Amino acid sequence: MTEPGLLGPQITLFEHALRLHQQDPDGALPRDGEPYPDEDRYRPQLRNRTASDRRLDGVDVAAILDKHFSEPDAPVSELADALRDLYVPIHRNEHIAAAALRADRRRVQQTGRWLVRHSVDRGPATVGLALMGTDFAEDDIPLIQTIGLLSNWFGPLAAEALQRRRRGSEALLWLAQRVAGWGRVYVVEAMCRRGGSASRAWLLRHACDGDYLNGYFAGQVATTAHLHEAITSTEADDALIDHTGRLLKAMTDCGGMGTTLEHYPPAPVVLAAHAAHLARQTPTASRYVDAAVIADHLATKPSNRCGCTAEQRDHIVRQYLAVLDRPDWCATVSADLDQTSDFFTWFAGNVAARLRLRAFEKFASDDDR
Repeated sequence: MTEPGLLGPQITLFEHALRLHQQDPDGALPRDGEPYPDEDRYRPQLRNRTASDRRLDGVDVAAILDKHFSEPDAPVSELADALRDLYVPIHRNEHIAAAALRADRRRVQQTGRWLVRHSVDRGPATVGLALMGTDFAEDDIPLIQTIGLLSNWFGPLAAEALQRRRRGSEALLWLAQRVAGWGRVYVVEAMCRRGGSASRAWLLRHACDGDYLNGYFAGQVATTAHLHEAITSTEADDALIDHTGRLLKAMTDCGGMGTTLEHYPPAPVVLAAHAAHLARQTPTASRYVDAAVIADHLATKPSNRCGCTAEQRDHIVRQYLAVLDRPDWCATVSADLDQTSDFFTWFAGNVAARLRLRAFEKFASDDDR
């Protein structure tokens, strides 16, 4: 008799994602749904594979797809078995896409759906999602969204597939509200490429969730959503102002990841507008933290590294200092530090203190002169 442990996972990846989603329909899956059902048998060498020539990635998968689609009666379950031990790229792959386009569209669509819905291994499920990404069928959206909730792995292809659909903006927005980490990067970047008024409103207020990975897309969001127009409006709401702070903070420390303030042309306008709006807001610890980090970056870096002239930079720092040193703002962050052990809040409080000591020596003396 076969030992039970050798049978492999008995729950499909789709069912795994669906069960976790039903526990919290409006939130991201805890730990992105990890461990996945195939974790015990999933080979580390496939997970960490680096090809000598990345241009060959997906060639072996495409060959198996060509063979499968050339046999009209070949069952999809056999295809899944053949794909199980192959390395499958998690991003769009031209070899796999070409194999899909060489075959009958309806069969490709049905094969993709079966693999996503019934695979107990991420390799075949990934191929299925790649096949669905070459089509435009609207009724596939719920299936793509559900597997896309396992976003660190399936996020790139899910975002690619949804972006191609007529209702792609709405579908991407649904998924963006329920993913984090790398998955959020993939989906938000797809939203930036897709555009749309509904997407713009969400991108301006909710794209950044505070994760360090936000640095990959913060500049794209600011540019695509026309942040400079929104934040300079007198009707800017608290959600927009707070999110602008998170965007700017991400852009201070994302060199090598995404667009920094230095390479964001509207930086002086957006920074000045954010500081001006901040002065009219109710003090909170999170607002204090964001402003302190932004101001510290401006005060410690050369002005050209901040996307500003020296005069613009100095004026904006003074704007932030005028808020950070108000008694009600200082009292708010002090109270928060007394009640939490959160390291970043503690660190930001020290950043602000250091900023005041250094900046007042420079800016106060400038004013005296």
